[in-house]
Amino acid sequence: MTLKPIVKCSVSNCQYWGQNNNCQADAIMIEIDKHANMKYDAEFAGESFDSDHKDLADSSANTCCHTFKPKE
Repeated sequence: MTLKPIVKCSVSNCQYWGQNNNCQADAIMIEIDKHANMKYDAEFAGESFDSDHKDLADSSANTCCHTFKPKE
């Protein structure tokens, strides 16, 4: 059995934000800032992401989470 990693997040208005700031998404898409406005042909968290390119980030501050979905 493969365990999901614990992913901490401070964005409390995300649909996948859970108890103790843990992300509850089935899958998480992280992108570098220069691609922050890219649109992917995929549903997030639980579906496959339409992205297989590779990039390098200078630091974690240069990244963003594409999995974010506002709470309803």
